[in-house]
Amino acid sequence: MQTMVLNVLGETVQVTLLVLAMMVVVDLLNVWTRGRIAQLLKEGRQWRQYIVTSLIGSVPGCVGGFTNVSLYTHGMISFGALVGSMAAASGDEAFVMLSLFPKTALILFAALFLSGVVVAWVTDLTVKAAKLRTCQDCHESVVHASEGGFVHYVRKHIWGHIIRRHLWKTSLWTFSALLVVEFGMQHWHVEAFTSEYTLVLLFAGAVIGLIPESGPHLLFVSMYANGLIPFSVLFTSSFVQDGHSMLPMLSYSVKDSLLIKLFNIVFGLAIGLVIYAFGH
Repeated sequence: MQTMVLNVLGETVQVTLLVLAMMVVVDLLNVWTRGRIAQLLKEGRQWRQYIVTSLIGSVPGCVGGFTNVSLYTHGMISFGALVGSMAAASGDEAFVMLSLFPKTALILFAALFLSGVVVAWVTDLTVKAAKLRTCQDCHESVVHASEGGFVHYVRKHIWGHIIRRHLWKTSLWTFSALLVVEFGMQHWHVEAFTSEYTLVLLFAGAVIGLIPESGPHLLFVSMYANGLIPFSVLFTSSFVQDGHSMLPMLSYSVKDSLLIKLFNIVFGLAIGLVIYAFGH
């Protein structure tokens, strides 16, 4: 037992260091591109919205989701564009997937991006046909100008945001998920369970994906990394969940947040079941 815990702890440290490096890079890109995205969307057509917002959502971490929520509450993107971007988002789990199975993770991100674009278009058509009223109780967010300086960046962004708000939680969830899977493989014969109840796990992944939190999804990431579940389960869980991205949306409009999750779980299960039917 002690050896197993030490092995999992060592793997968690490796993953955490890789995640920290990737989070800093993504955060730097987010700071650098601030303001440019809004300008790009102002002059674009509807399909540009779908492509740009899904691309932003595909960026690992929560910054992409937060950006899209801000654009939506300012009336710069449609409801469908926000739904599609949340489908494309994988939250902080994306960093862990890149560290555990980078090739498959990139394929997954590409599939989520393409799905997000299509889902955005279909959602807007559905909203129009059903005459759903969205963003009725949204309030514009206030964007504060950022201060300059390296020390400020390290204190506010790396320490205050990445480490204090995200990294420790990701590390704890990663350690817990890896330990549960490792223990299950050694003592519970979890391989037999996952192969027999794959379809149940697909639906479970979708339901757990409704939780607006980075962490629970890492159990499915760990199971996939150990070859216990097929790609369809990982895809469905990734499609429905969006890390912390939904938290600011909940403060703007609970109704719209519930609608977003409803659309995503329906589309996520539909696409996931198609992938499962093809044996993946």
